Amino acid sequence: MELFLFLYILFVIASGIYFFLTWNYKHWEKRGVPFPEPGIFVGNVPGAVTQKHHLLYDLDKIYNQFKDKYSLVGYFNMRQPQYMVTDASVAKDVLVNKFKNFHDNEFADMTDKKVDPIFGRNPFLLKGQEWKDKRAEITPAFTQLRIKAMYPVIEDVCERMKKYIIKENKQAIECREMSAKFTTDVVSSCIFGVDAGSFAGGNAPIREMGKRILNFSPRLMLYFLLVQLVPAFKKFFKISLVEKVVETFFVGIMKDAIDLRKNNKIDRTDYLHYLLELQERKKLTELDMVAHAITFFLDGFETSSIVLSFTLYELAKNKDVQDKLRSEIRETIKKHGEITFDVVHEMPYLEQVVAESLRLHPPAFFMSKTCTESCELPVRGTKLETIEEGYYVVIPIYSIHRDSRYYEDPDTFNPERFAPEKGGTKIYKEKGCYIPFSDGPRICLGMRFAQTQLKLAIVSLVKSFEITVDEKTPKEIILNPKDIIPTILGGVWLQFNEIKAK
Repeated sequence: MELFLFLYILFVIASGIYFFLTWNYKHWEKRGVPFPEPGIFVGNVPGAVTQKHHLLYDLDKIYNQFKDKYSLVGYFNMRQPQYMVTDASVAKDVLVNKFKNFHDNEFADMTDKKVDPIFGRNPFLLKGQEWKDKRAEITPAFTQLRIKAMYPVIEDVCERMKKYIIKENKQAIECREMSAKFTTDVVSSCIFGVDAGSFAGGNAPIREMGKRILNFSPRLMLYFLLVQLVPAFKKFFKISLVEKVVETFFVGIMKDAIDLRKNNKIDRTDYLHYLLELQERKKLTELDMVAHAITFFLDGFETSSIVLSFTLYELAKNKDVQDKLRSEIRETIKKHGEITFDVVHEMPYLEQVVAESLRLHPPAFFMSKTCTESCELPVRGTKLETIEEGYYVVIPIYSIHRDSRYYEDPDTFNPERFAPEKGGTKIYKEKGCYIPFSDGPRICLGMRFAQTQLKLAIVSLVKSFEITVDEKTPKEIILNPKDIIPTILGGVWLQFNEIKAK
């Protein structure tokens, strides 16, 4: 009798759990929206739960399953129903034409300024009017004049990177880490006015803390799982996305940078200079200053380093592209004497190489927008779906960028597709199928600075070295499932053979 009672209780508990996990799996069927069959607990994104493969692969699988028939589908993020855009024109609608209906990002409700003083002030997580005000505050920091003023800093770090490569004495170099050292030194100098010393040997404190900003810790993993299981959880429980030790470090370094700048009367037109001006006008607190600095840091550090490492990898794989780019660099130097800020932005083939790298390897592989005002989006032909307030609409950037409907031979690295005579990136942006920095009012503010440091690093390395893929680099590229931003599992190992001046 006791055994029967135990088994009965066990059955009731198991049935309750099963019902809880699957009770809304008929959600899309009831609404008449196409969707893939979900799995228990994981929904349609097992990679996000098990971390046996990257989430990108799950989203790409859904996209390719439905893209030829539908422009909008449903899927389950664990047990939470979400929409996915499977057509570039609808993606443009969400980001641009219907921006007022989708002006907030999904993760905005997970934290606030009390729980997380740093990310709680980050424009990416801010909503409505508060986002507009904060965006207006930092937009002037990214003018062409200010980026131009920071150009010598980037040149200096390029020289240090070249010396680092030569010092390695033809040993294979892991380019993801080297690229991160480069971007860390650049942004540290531009934001805090200090040399992070990433190429000097040892662990640079700013580099180590930078890693921890986007560290997907077990604590964060658990929180994300709970939010997907019980979406209302995030309304009552907020979480700090930045560890306290990281917050304390960057508050301290910001204080030191401000004291150094003011006490020594240093006049330098960089990002810190702008923040000090803003502090005077807006009476910003130290935490406001740090939040702005971290926004710039993330735009210029993590995503830029990923793009640089992928670009170097593609150049190493495609010798013909590398040789053509090197020819353009040499011809440009012959014509202008040097590569200045203005000149580096007038090199068409360099622009094409960067654009193609961003297409194949966008640092943000998806965006998730919150519906803030109900509207309709097309599902198929004239059939429309009413997107109600509170639903999330996912735009799979990686999948759109590799869609054969928009790009011929989409998995091939081919900068020629963006040649000026073919319309460059403009025609693809107009279709909504080229969105490496998002689009519309919330397009990435730091994209011009990111592209400037990226272009100068590429010019510096291609001019000075023959770059080839080392045998340590995996033959089959698999993305690391534990990294939020896509990186290659096993690393990007390249050889740099110095080109002696003739």
